[in-house]
Amino acid sequence: MMSIKQVQITFDCAEPVRVARFWSEVLGYVASLPEGFDSWDAFDRAQVPGQPGPEYAACADPSGAGPRLFFQRVPEGKVVKNRVHLDVRVGTGLVGEARLAALEAACARLLPLGAVRGRLLLADEENESCLNMQDVEGNEFCLD
Repeated sequence: MMSIKQVQITFDCAEPVRVARFWSEVLGYVASLPEGFDSWDAFDRAQVPGQPGPEYAACADPSGAGPRLFFQRVPEGKVVKNRVHLDVRVGTGLVGEARLAALEAACARLLPLGAVRGRLLLADEENESCLNMQDVEGNEFCLD
């Protein structure tokens, strides 16, 4: 019998710490502080504008149930639509107006963090409504 394998989801990005902090807020994860810092305030104060930060960052589900997210700096920018994306399950079990309200509330919370609203896909005979979004570096995800 094969055992279930844990997965880590890795993002290529320009600013790993920025993206890790965004996703930790989205998912309620805990972002790991960069080495040598004891607080996010200390890290923020030490940053020099125009200078690259750490090469990598991570955030993890504090309960251990969800996958760890890892962010690594790469030299090239994003040029095409993601082939894989995350669905953030904010409306599970909800339908109709209740689901739309949950999607809109989650969107309103994420916009000040740097998310970009995309297209609202309304329910049809097979699927419930979802809202396309982008993170702080343009990676697509859905509020589902």
